Amino acid sequence: MAVLRLGLFVALHHALRQGSSSVCHPALPAALLGARRTKKTWPVSFPQEEIRKRLTPMQYHVTQERGTESAFAGEFTHHKDEGTYACVVCGAPLFSSNAKFDSGSGWPSFFDLVKEESVTLSDDFSYGMHRVETTCSQCGAHLGHLFDDGPRPTGKRYCINSASLAFESKDTASSTPSSTAEGGAASSSVSDGNTEL
Repeated sequence: MAVLRLGLFVALHHALRQGSSSVCHPALPAALLGARRTKKTWPVSFPQEEIRKRLTPMQYHVTQERGTESAFAGEFTHHKDEGTYACVVCGAPLFSSNAKFDSGSGWPSFFDLVKEESVTLSDDFSYGMHRVETTCSQCGAHLGHLFDDGPRPTGKRYCINSASLAFESKDTASSTPSSTAEGGAASSSVSDGNTEL
C-alpha cells in the first residue's frame, strides 16, 4: 500500500511540475483519485436550495459536502429507542435499531442494513488512507463509512453521522421520520481532524 501511495504522489508531482492544467496524470486510475457518482445520477434528487432550507447547517455539511460531525456530539450516538433510522435528506429507511450497537467510536454504529440495497459503497481515499464511504442509495447523501471490525453475525460496522439520520420510532411507525431535534446534530461542531468517519 505504501508503494501505491508513493506512486500516486510521484505521478501527481510529475503532472504538476510539467505545468499541466490537469492534476490528473493519465496513468492514474479514476478510483485512486476518489472518483464517484455525482448527485445527478441518483434515483431521487432535490434542488440544492431546497436541501439548504430543509436541513440544518450540520446536516447539509455532512450529507452534501461529505463532512463529519464531532465524535460523541451527535443526537443518535447514545440513542436507545426502538425504530428505524432513515436518510435525513430523502427519508429512505437505512438501519433498524435492532442492528445498532455501541462501538465506542463516538458515532452511531450498526452491524446491518434494513435492506442490502439501502446503502451504496464507494472507495474513499481522502486523508491519505483508504476507507469505504457509505451513501444513501436513493439520493446520494453521505452517511459515514463502513469498517470490517463489527460484531457477529456480519462483522461489519457502519459508522454513521447522526446528522445524516432521521429516526422513526416503532411507536409512531405510521408517521413521517423526524429530523434531528433541538440540541442534536445541528449543534454539533465540525470535526477537528478526527477522520474515522
